[in-house]
Parts: sequence; C-alpha cells; structure tokens
Amino acid sequence: MHADYVDHFFVDVDTAAAPERYARVMFGDVPSVAERFIWQGLLQLRLIAGPTPTSVAGWRIAETTPRWIRLENRSHSLTVHLVIHAADGRLELTTFVRYDRSLGRWAWVPLSAVHRRLAPSVLTDAIARLDGRVTSQA
Repeated sequence: MHADYVDHFFVDVDTAAAPERYARVMFGDVPSVAERFIWQGLLQLRLIAGPTPTSVAGWRIAETTPRWIRLENRSHSLTVHLVIHAADGRLELTTFVRYDRSLGRWAWVPLSAVHRRLAPSVLTDAIARLDGRVTSQA
C-alpha cells in the first residue's frame, strides 16, 4: 500500500483483547460528534451509517487477523488506513494516508498535527476503559 503519510504510536498493555475489540473501544461502533466533524466534515470521508459488524465508527473493516485489524476509508481526495495491532503485550495504532488529489494533502497536513497530539490518548484511554478504570467515553 502506497502512503504519503505514515505515523505509528504504541503503548504496553496488561489487558489482552482482540484487535477488533480494541478498535471498538478506541473509536466506538459509531463516530462521536467530534469524529464525525473531522472525518466527514473536514476530510470528507464516507462514513458507514449506524453500527454494523463490518465497520468500526463508520470505517469499513478492510482486513482482520488475530493480531491486527485494518480499517479503511476514502474521500475524493485521500485514502486512509488505520491499523490496530494488539499482540505480545503491546497495543499499536498506525495511520497510513495516501493523497489521491492535491486537496488531500491540503486537508490532511494541518489535521495531522491534531492527529499526532490525540493518538496517544486514544490508546491510553482505550486501555483504561478495558481495565475498568473508566466507565464511559468522554
């Protein structure tokens, strides 16, 4: 998969869970208002409506294994893959973005700074929710 932008975040975990479970705890079955604003409003990604067994927060489950899950979404100007890898005591989130048109770069570059600030807390918050330290998603 060709990517113009890649980032990678990880945390060590004590709680074992399947990658899809981690993905659903991180992002929910349907996107939050803030996620919808960024993904659909700013990035123009095409979100799947409602909770489905083949999507996470409106993103299509493109591929899944016992160790990782790949979520995929597209707009007219970019393609995004989120890979959640959960194995060997580590939870990882890798983002791949391909600019299909120049507008994709224009949209993603400023938002990537926000993404890099938020991604670590997405991982740690998911672990806290699975460990039972947090009972609801803020």
